[in-house]
Amino acid sequence: MAVTVLLPSLLAEQAGGQKQFELEAPTVGAALRALPVRDLLFDERDELRPLVNVYVDGTDAREHGGLEAELDGGETIRVVAAVAGG
Repeated sequence: MAVTVLLPSLLAEQAGGQKQFELEAPTVGAALRALPVRDLLFDERDELRPLVNVYVDGTDAREHGGLEAELDGGETIRVVAAVAGG
């Protein structure tokens, strides 16, 4: 069963304007790596960038195993890019 991944507007612009993706993935990390904005989400060590937060069905993914959290299908993954600066 597919999962839904929702991107914020800033990332959606880099994905050709598409904010929602339906895809098959066994884990949260696999779902994020399948996106066309993968290089904006992950650094050169293939780790999630510090200002990227991920929620699965409204709960912080870190509370359920982070990128390795398994997906059953039907979940909604929301990517939230935090803004920082001074």
